[in-house]
Amino acid sequence: MTFLTKKNFLKLSALSLALFSLTAASTVKDASLTQSDKVYQGIKNNLEQHLYQLPPRVQGHYGIRLYRMTGDEKYANAALVDLYAVTESQAFYACSLDNPGFITSEAEKAISLLGKGPRAKARKQALAPFPDFIFYTDVLLRFSSRIHEFGLRGPCNDKLLTALKKTDLKTGLTDKAMIKTWAAQLINYVYWAKQLGVGDYIKEYKQAFIEVYPNNKDSELDKKQFQNKLYGLTHFIFAASEYYQHDVDPIEFAWILDYFEANIDRILEDATDDIIAEVGISFHLAGQSDNPVVAKTQAHIVNAFDADVQFIRSPMGNSDLAQGEHRNVLAMMLLNWPQKLHKGPYFTELKATEKYMPKLVSVNK
Repeated sequence: MTFLTKKNFLKLSALSLALFSLTAASTVKDASLTQSDKVYQGIKNNLEQHLYQLPPRVQGHYGIRLYRMTGDEKYANAALVDLYAVTESQAFYACSLDNPGFITSEAEKAISLLGKGPRAKARKQALAPFPDFIFYTDVLLRFSSRIHEFGLRGPCNDKLLTALKKTDLKTGLTDKAMIKTWAAQLINYVYWAKQLGVGDYIKEYKQAFIEVYPNNKDSELDKKQFQNKLYGLTHFIFAASEYYQHDVDPIEFAWILDYFEANIDRILEDATDDIIAEVGISFHLAGQSDNPVVAKTQAHIVNAFDADVQFIRSPMGNSDLAQGEHRNVLAMMLLNWPQKLHKGPYFTELKATEKYMPKLVSVNK
């Protein structure tokens, strides 16, 4: 039998004490984290450990938002993935605008990709009077506005802008059937059109939206239509902030913030986790993070977090990272809003990305 010497015993005792101290410190540190912190860190670690597995568009979506929240250049390359994707897309679409039948053909393809469910059918029906609308908005405006947000111009940009200025966007943007199926997307198109200088439809869209969804008719809205209204309202604010690049004027958007405050109980009951997070973020963007609505939405999101998968599942229980990134990055933003937002990223000004720009883009003058 081996007996401990006094010297070895003292060594083991010291080691045990050190390990106990580390464990105790770790326990204290973990205990100091709020539930919000734990949910934020859990989602963040989960997404960032698997970020390379996500599709380019999803990597870009995450990288752009984390850059705008933190200003940390480590997210710039994930955002750069998005720039490569949208630049290639703009090159294909914008540079082919003069090809006979191209716009109609691509619009038909875009419509076919909407799917076959009830919402897809409603959207297809709404698009029937102006089928090319989806090409000009969900294709041309989408890609060119994203490149523009980075302080850049994409390929065949002048041709693209000329085409957008010539087309009638107002009819589709203010159509009642379109608003009932595309509320959030339409307000994005409205702000992107203004951003690119191809038309200012903000007043017309706001008026049309309110006519479709007057507050005194809320009782007539089923859950899906109530969600569509909410989704549209949050995107008025999101689009005005150029997607979390700067704050918005709380007075300008008081009509939305007051509505959220007055209807928060129904929102928490009938809205999805995505929309509930967006409602809270709307107050953050308006400089009203201390509004009780924010705390209520944060509590809901913390409760929705599934610790087993370190993620907030879809309404159907799906925990797929690619499909759920949007919902979960919104949760992160709601729970850990920064004191300062960051524009861009402007890739040509960052050491991490300045040497790796797509050849088909140029800096906006």
